[in-house]
Amino acid sequence: MLRLLARVFLRLIFRLEVSGVPPLQPRPRMLVVSNHESFADGVLIQSFLPFAITWVVHSQIARKWYFRLVLRWVSHILVDAANPLSMKRVLQAVEAGVPVGIFPEGRVTVTGSLMKIYDGTAFLAARSGATILPVHIEGCVNSWFSRMRPPYPVRWRPRVKLTFLPETSLPVAEASSAKQRRRMAGEAMRRMMQENMVVCRTPKTLFDALLDAIELHGRRAPILEDIRPKTDTYGELLKASLALGRLISKLTAEGERVGVLLPNAGPAVATLFGLFAFRRIPAMLNYTAGVDGMQSAIDLACLRLILTSRAFVEKAKLTGKLAQLKNVRTVYLEDLRPMFGLRDKLWLLFWALWFPRQVRRPTRPTDPAVVLFTSGSEGKPKGVVLSHDNILANIRQVAAVIEFSNKDRFFVAMPMFHSFGLTACTILPVVSGTPIFLYPSPLHYRMVPELTYDRDCTVLFGTPTFLKNYARFANPYDFYCLRYVVAGAEKLTEDVRSLYLDRFGLRILEGYGATECSPVVAVNSPKAYRRGSVGQLLPGMEARLAPVAGIERGGRLHVRGPNVMLGYLKYDAPGVLQAPVSEFGDGWYDTGDLVEIDAEGFLFILGRLKRFAKIAGEMVALELVEKIAVEASPKFAHGAVSCRDPNRGEILVLFTEDRSLRREQLVEAARRLGAPEVAVPRKVEFLEKLPRLGSGKTDYVTLNQLADSPLSKGA
Repeated sequence: MLRLLARVFLRLIFRLEVSGVPPLQPRPRMLVVSNHESFADGVLIQSFLPFAITWVVHSQIARKWYFRLVLRWVSHILVDAANPLSMKRVLQAVEAGVPVGIFPEGRVTVTGSLMKIYDGTAFLAARSGATILPVHIEGCVNSWFSRMRPPYPVRWRPRVKLTFLPETSLPVAEASSAKQRRRMAGEAMRRMMQENMVVCRTPKTLFDALLDAIELHGRRAPILEDIRPKTDTYGELLKASLALGRLISKLTAEGERVGVLLPNAGPAVATLFGLFAFRRIPAMLNYTAGVDGMQSAIDLACLRLILTSRAFVEKAKLTGKLAQLKNVRTVYLEDLRPMFGLRDKLWLLFWALWFPRQVRRPTRPTDPAVVLFTSGSEGKPKGVVLSHDNILANIRQVAAVIEFSNKDRFFVAMPMFHSFGLTACTILPVVSGTPIFLYPSPLHYRMVPELTYDRDCTVLFGTPTFLKNYARFANPYDFYCLRYVVAGAEKLTEDVRSLYLDRFGLRILEGYGATECSPVVAVNSPKAYRRGSVGQLLPGMEARLAPVAGIERGGRLHVRGPNVMLGYLKYDAPGVLQAPVSEFGDGWYDTGDLVEIDAEGFLFILGRLKRFAKIAGEMVALELVEKIAVEASPKFAHGAVSCRDPNRGEILVLFTEDRSLRREQLVEAARRLGAPEVAVPRKVEFLEKLPRLGSGKTDYVTLNQLADSPLSKGA
């Protein structure tokens, strides 16, 4: 009866959804394990379990008078973090067959995400051989029972989801010491709870995710700021999205791919969500790719219309390039305003703004959401089609390993045509309630640090090349407010890592991703960090390594997960979606990278397989050639390629910005690194500036063309 009354009460104070089926009877040894979002969590779990459990309660909590009243009616075991031996009583209870409920974080979250996982709890589960019933709670953090404080949103009747997951267990890890076994058990428990966060997500569309964020944080919450300068609230973003979506829908058909050529600014974000709302698919065009690159993207995606801004086109000097594009119509956002007539205004003010879920076009989470184009740094670009669920799954995966909230502010200079710029920098904060400052170019090395300081930004993304240049011009205090600096898109060099640690006191979190994976595959985090690695695989992802002939270490990385793309658009069949497949089967994506994974799951990128050369019968990584060049000349940028030679078959060519660099210096550097002399380039060519793509990556296509040119061969 009490359980029934509790269920009724909980459904009154929460908009409650319960999924999963718990066992009808407890196992001989059972642990109920859950994340901890509020003081109502124990009542919530017990009310929907068909059997009673004994709760592990911290002695500090039990001292409070109102908890003492509740605990008089609840079977519990008191533990104290200052007394590790108190966990023995919990172990004895489990071994005696008493079902025990425990929160491995030990405390209610104050970050909105997972807190530290105590190794002792995990070791108890492994040592006792208990059956673990994982439970995941989502939404209680926004209730009055949580420990969250403003500016975190607290609602009277928050949406709460309670999920009972399949039973599992933690095996005792094999290690040389008990301390090591405890730590490994804690890591296994942390990974399990992070996986639960991903598994328990509710599939939805990107526009629905925006509406959920608006409902949670309120329409008056500020979310976007750019250089106009103007700060947009959620309400203003919704209004602009609906208006632009309605206007664009008059020019396009449902399901049509629409080219988007816009800079980092509020109207660009509104355009994206307007397209999502009316079931159009934005194709993000790279305005730094030149006429040929943009025309290739237009042909791949079969675009017939491009949305852009006249002010942006004039400032970026793109007028001539747009005039050269074929089989496509250019529409300027400024020209759409007069098309928004009285009927449209009445629709917006009296219907759409009040009932946006009724206005949006029916869309499934698995439908295509966006088309991005690979950089083409080593060949012809491809169109990558990502679904709504691909992107939102990747956002949930990142949120499971790195906590952020509306206390943070993202500095967004990475362009939206880049996968990191779109997903991690823009959509992630917008649907999570985290304000962002949008800046149109990552190449303004003096302005980025200054604005990071001026806007009190706490999260900065960038390629190592960009981060290195920001540090060159930054005052040591410009990054005083930063909590996270995340590097991706290319390998983080040791000099950049040390520079940020020594000068700013910041540990760069290096990650690894691919456009095809929405894009994050692995990332270092405050909870799991290993120097020189790109972090552990994100929860919800699987990885396999395929052996590569001629290479002893590592293997070719293949991945599968909810964030892996719907498929490619390729030159051989423009507009036709080709689903991902590899030697391991359908749904697997072959990254083409040579990777090594250590015993604890940290990924080490050894090189890109396309960037290997066979010199004197030996496979040589071009990244090793660049590493030797950095050792010899650390203050300059270098790029290595290979080219055919009529006498030697294949030779290494190094392009460098160091005019004084000679082969003799490279030989000495190779010896210091212990690298084989075969990895020392045969030719060293000087360039005033290495060619780079808009994302900051080295443009190896151009370098290969330079290496194969008659001028270079004759040098």
